[in-house]
Amino acid sequence: MAPDVINAVVTISASLIGTFGGIITSAKITTFRIQELEKKVEKHNSVVERTYRLEERTNYLDEQIDKLESKIEKEK
Repeated sequence: MAPDVINAVVTISASLIGTFGGIITSAKITTFRIQELEKKVEKHNSVVERTYRLEERTNYLDEQIDKLESKIEKEK
């Protein structure tokens, strides 16, 4: 084989290896970032759910306080 052909094959091989290596690394980084974002979203959703429950509980307690206040007013 001519040295030019060998040089071309080696160059193309190195280029392909580098390209595929970069693609694989980029895919791994993207997957990692997506997983981290999913964790953050899950934490956020948990906080939203807890806040909703707290608001419901607060509304219930406000109603109970109003009922007790009206009972006290009636007894006076």
